[in-house]
Amino acid sequence: MSALPERSDGPAVPKVAVVSGGSRGLGRTLVERLLADGWRVATFSRSANAFTTAMTEEYPGSFHWERADLGEPDAMRVFVRTVGRLFGRVDLLVNNAGVLHQELLLTTPPKQIDSLVTNNLTSPILLTQACARLMTRHGGGNIINISSINAIRGFRGVSVYAAAKAGLDGFSRSLARELGTFNIRVNSIVPGFFDSDMTADVTERNREKIQHRTPLGRLGTAEEIADAILFLTSARAHFVTGQSLVIDGGITC
Repeated sequence: MSALPERSDGPAVPKVAVVSGGSRGLGRTLVERLLADGWRVATFSRSANAFTTAMTEEYPGSFHWERADLGEPDAMRVFVRTVGRLFGRVDLLVNNAGVLHQELLLTTPPKQIDSLVTNNLTSPILLTQACARLMTRHGGGNIINISSINAIRGFRGVSVYAAAKAGLDGFSRSLARELGTFNIRVNSIVPGFFDSDMTADVTERNREKIQHRTPLGRLGTAEEIADAILFLTSARAHFVTGQSLVIDGGITC
């Protein structure tokens, strides 16, 4: 997958990717692979770490990190304005960042409900809006929303999170119809259980149960989820839009 498309009016221009939550986990994997493939990458997280510092030093002019919090929706527009000023365009948005909180609905405080919806649905929508506006000025783009199998299969204690992720899937399908005329594709990736910060606290007993229920007999990896995302960014997926691609080892089949 080349990030340097041929242009007839001058030298090739690197494509620009925005990846939310790119300091660790799946986001970090995507940032690393996109940078290695020649993209310019902008990302944000609530705090810097050794990875974001290393990427800033290793890819000067091609990597941008700044502090931003999904819990502050207005920060999404500010972040994209900075990206536009630095890189001039956005070709790819991956709405990767999210927040998981497990608790029965009957005991979940209203503030926690509001926070889950804001972090997992409202802020990604606003980030998408800002990036899509830049995409329309430069001939199109690609938007990939990271959903969850919680959106398609019921699990105890995550009803609000599941509702937000299901909303993100519906948002993807409707937006694909709105933005297709601008040559912007919109899809969602629906990961199953894979090794990440969100599954780090899963007990060994529950991990064994998940693996037993999964036809392939194991959890996935961030690299495998990234493979699916990068497929949707490639020329092989130019006619794919409005779809939800489930990557779960078969646990929902």
